[in-house]
Amino acid sequence: MLLRNIVSREELKRRMEADIRQYTTISFYRYYSIPQPKEFRDQLFIDWTPLEVVGRVYVAEEGINAQIALPSEHFEEFKNRLYSIPFLDGIRLNTAIEENQKAFIKLDIKVRPKIVADGIDDPTFNPSDTGKYLEANDWNQALSDPNTVVIDMRNHYESEVGRFENAECPDVDTFRDELKNVIDKYQEEKDKRILMYCTGGIRCEKASAWMRHNGFNEVYHLKGGIINYVRQVRENELENKFKGVNFVFDQRLHERVSDDVLSECHQCGKPADVHINCANTGCHLLFIQCEECAQKYEKCCCEECQQIIHLPEEEQKKLRKGRPAGRIFSKGRFPKGMILRNVSAQ
Repeated sequence: MLLRNIVSREELKRRMEADIRQYTTISFYRYYSIPQPKEFRDQLFIDWTPLEVVGRVYVAEEGINAQIALPSEHFEEFKNRLYSIPFLDGIRLNTAIEENQKAFIKLDIKVRPKIVADGIDDPTFNPSDTGKYLEANDWNQALSDPNTVVIDMRNHYESEVGRFENAECPDVDTFRDELKNVIDKYQEEKDKRILMYCTGGIRCEKASAWMRHNGFNEVYHLKGGIINYVRQVRENELENKFKGVNFVFDQRLHERVSDDVLSECHQCGKPADVHINCANTGCHLLFIQCEECAQKYEKCCCEECQQIIHLPEEEQKKLRKGRPAGRIFSKGRFPKGMILRNVSAQ
């Protein structure tokens, strides 16, 4: 059996769009020693392919991190197979806030040095020595305590569109940058309660262990992250203290949590909180765009990119060659409200 996908992206998208079945989107992770991650990865691919699982999975010696989707008709069988793995038996599965949206088109399982890139090379660091979990109700109560510091452990483009009330949101592009940031920035807050959160729990769990390793004693993190929090809030009719949308790392890019719009279009400044990638694949900039600008610029970040998407494909390929793509609009790098067409060529 071939242990990777060989079908073109265009064909995979066509198949997914034609599939009218309901899909279940879930995420899960676990820090656990996996001595032979390559063999473990291959077995997952073999077991999950017949169940039509799609998504992104990272396997490392320190554990597994998965964001996947599959036809709902296969969900129970998938769960049975997953729980048959001893260290994953009974693991919490975070179900997507917005159900039945097509989040992925193929199964991609990769072996990585770590399941979350953290930049930590301290051999004495124990990632299992984490802070204390807080469920949604306890989290809400803790947020009202004035002797707390609430830290968003996500990247700036995630917190820009959605966050908890009074959360501190470091202006960083990566998790490894944020780990450095919190240790330096909050040295004088070591006697306060530190509350940490992220999308699904994996980043703030490691971050809580890193803070404890660096002398912070009262460290707590939101169990299951924003995804689990929102589900508990809705199921138990609790007050929702998360405002805006929850950024997710798949084709959807966000899940609506509340009607609050916290951010603005990066092109015209109107209220907007929908991230898109520039339609010029040679740019692929991640940015926020309102509906009016999406029409005006044809889902491009600037006039230059708009002109490029109308060129013959061969000319576009020549322009893409040697040029980095996949950039992120950085609110810390440019003045707030700067029109993207002024910076896209950098």
